[in-house]
Amino acid sequence: MPKTLTQKILDAHIVERTDTEYGIRIDQTLTQDATGTMAYLQFEAIGIPRVKTELSVSYVDHNTLQTGFENADDHRFLQDIANKYGIYFSRPGNGICHQVHLERFGIPGKTLLGSDSHTPTGGGIGMLAIGAGGLDVAAAMAGMPFFIPKPKVVGVVLKNVLRPWVSAKDIILEVLRRLTVKGGVGKIIEYTGDGVLSLSVPERATITNMGAELGATTSIFPSDKRTREFLKAQGRADTWKPLKASKGARYDEVVEIDLATIEPLAACPHSPDKVIAVKELRGKKVNQVLIGSCTNSSLKDLMMVAAVLKGKKVHPDVSLGIAPGSKQVLEMLAKTGALTDIIASGARILESACGPCIGMGQSPQTDAVSVRTFNRNFKGRSGTESANVFLASPEVAVACALKGEFIDPQELGEYPSLKMPKKFIIDDSMIMPPAADGSNVEIKRGPNIRPFPKRGPMEDSVEATVLLKLGDNITTDDIMPAGAKILPLRSNIEAISKYVFSGIVSDFADHAMAAKSGCILASENYGQGSSREHAAIAPMYLGIKAVLAKSFARIHRANLINFGILPVVIDEASYASLNQGEKIQIENIKPGLEGSGNLIVRSLTTGKELNCSIKLSDREAAILKAGGLLNFIKQVSK
Repeated sequence: MPKTLTQKILDAHIVERTDTEYGIRIDQTLTQDATGTMAYLQFEAIGIPRVKTELSVSYVDHNTLQTGFENADDHRFLQDIANKYGIYFSRPGNGICHQVHLERFGIPGKTLLGSDSHTPTGGGIGMLAIGAGGLDVAAAMAGMPFFIPKPKVVGVVLKNVLRPWVSAKDIILEVLRRLTVKGGVGKIIEYTGDGVLSLSVPERATITNMGAELGATTSIFPSDKRTREFLKAQGRADTWKPLKASKGARYDEVVEIDLATIEPLAACPHSPDKVIAVKELRGKKVNQVLIGSCTNSSLKDLMMVAAVLKGKKVHPDVSLGIAPGSKQVLEMLAKTGALTDIIASGARILESACGPCIGMGQSPQTDAVSVRTFNRNFKGRSGTESANVFLASPEVAVACALKGEFIDPQELGEYPSLKMPKKFIIDDSMIMPPAADGSNVEIKRGPNIRPFPKRGPMEDSVEATVLLKLGDNITTDDIMPAGAKILPLRSNIEAISKYVFSGIVSDFADHAMAAKSGCILASENYGQGSSREHAAIAPMYLGIKAVLAKSFARIHRANLINFGILPVVIDEASYASLNQGEKIQIENIKPGLEGSGNLIVRSLTTGKELNCSIKLSDREAAILKAGGLLNFIKQVSK
């Protein structure tokens, strides 16, 4: 039977297969500093002397705002760990992990696992690139397979070409408009059709990057002559190979998009799927514009922005910040003179890092309207609770920056003529190779780097207080906020746990510690957003034993299992009847995990039995019985 591109790469990497999930060999891994410290502490705990992947890279790109010793200490720790265990280290200032990995390491047909939910960016170059929690990445570095639920493959057929002033960002916003933030759960999105060839690798990467917002396992484009052009320009033509779906390949679902009919779009507050045409926002005042992030910080994006800004000034009521995605992009902008045009316009040049995308600086003013080329606009993520963040393309963003209000960029006139270089500046001096023999490398640990907490084997019965009752689409930002105040504490679970759900209930951590045993009640798509496993580790530390939800986001569900928290599925009627503050009892846990009996959940307050279930693979059940993945690894390695 003709195969999809996804099936071809999976088949080449499957090492274990069941009816419900695939265990795949991971060729490459990446971490970033907001998740990496914990991932490497976990890797150390596994106890092997060297990573077993073909390539592993540790990036510093999230916590580069150094207002105290914590971030700098972590960066030193990460560099030492990389040197000792055979991992390449991308220094602060070298750029955003996904942009740099695309430029310098991505290889068509390889598998990539990253401790960042936007790792699917690599799908733009024809990789099967998947985001995961840090512990899963640590296990992959130790040579263990990574498991994904057997996915459905959705074929997105792109036809024709985009009109001027319409960009790849508008394509993925259109997909989000149609499918929503939970429409990709359990699915891999594969782009096909004659419109694919009109898109460059950076444009494809914008689309696969925001597949994370669909909840998709990953997204992927074929590897074709446009891929070869990109790799040749990066001096890596020898890594290219053609990859595409076989003729006649069948998809579980098909979505058709006529590129010629797409118009400039924007995602309204506070969700990436609240998408409308920019023309519907025309005249709405804009206070801040930020261009960058792992979604839209490529040379192509910023060359276009520079061309539009050339000879013009940013509107006096707008603060415009621009963050090149990598040192390479920044150097190329400087070499061509485009950086001068950007600076002369009144724009602020930010570091080549994630920065404001995760609330690390550039928080807008009170009640501001901020237009960003980023991938998430969750409430409060910008660092200003009252801000209204819109997601849009660089074309829309730069138009807003010049006019001080929303305007369809098609009104700006002729689209700039861009000529991209055939060869990029190649300077890998800020990527540090590991020591050939790391046995004598000393690892320096700052006082904020603490051992991660552990729990014992799973209990057979649990009593817990329902500490929160929540609605749909609760994000990992809701559970474990980001930002300049909290992220520096990521290496210290005791300290960071004080902020769990702090944006919803300021003293949640105190209530959880007082209860000693708690659970969370939620509706659909619980845990969408970031891969940050702190949203599971910190609740575990606070005594959270279970999350009862109608459905879970893939990465967060895996993280809950990895840290011994029961992901219990509750039906609508039971969700409606159960209230915050009630005590529940979960019984028959071990038989329930093994599939030899039913999980029994009842309210001790009302005496009512709740309709709950827990659906697990044999592997997931074994991990939960052990009390988490690290416990499980130690059991099976004895």
